[in-house]
Amino acid sequence: MTGSTRNKTAFLVLAVLAGLLLAACERKTINQILAEPDRYARREVGIVGTVTDSYSVLGRGAYRVDDGTGKLWVVSDKGVPRKGARVGVKGKIKNGFDLGGLIKIPEAFRSGLVMIESSHRAK
Repeated sequence: MTGSTRNKTAFLVLAVLAGLLLAACERKTINQILAEPDRYARREVGIVGTVTDSYSVLGRGAYRVDDGTGKLWVVSDKGVPRKGARVGVKGKIKNGFDLGGLIKIPEAFRSGLVMIESSHRAK
């Protein structure tokens, strides 16, 4: 097999794998998710945006992603990206919750939606 043929075969294999990965996870805007949260709660979706807030303790935490159409908090147990990072995130959408007077939590977590991250990657 020549170098050119090998490169074309490798490219084809990578293109097929990338297509399969993208098909498994729909990329949506945050505005689309906020408009129809129940539609996206039962399946994995992806978003791409910039981290505007980031909080972490012992490898767990939360960060807020802004994609230009809206902002969404992402909860992670795999570490969080730094503020200002451009990220792609996959996860499931869940309703936010209120811990009442037990813990002072940001307003964004008291109601609304959060994404429970399955993975993230810096762009």
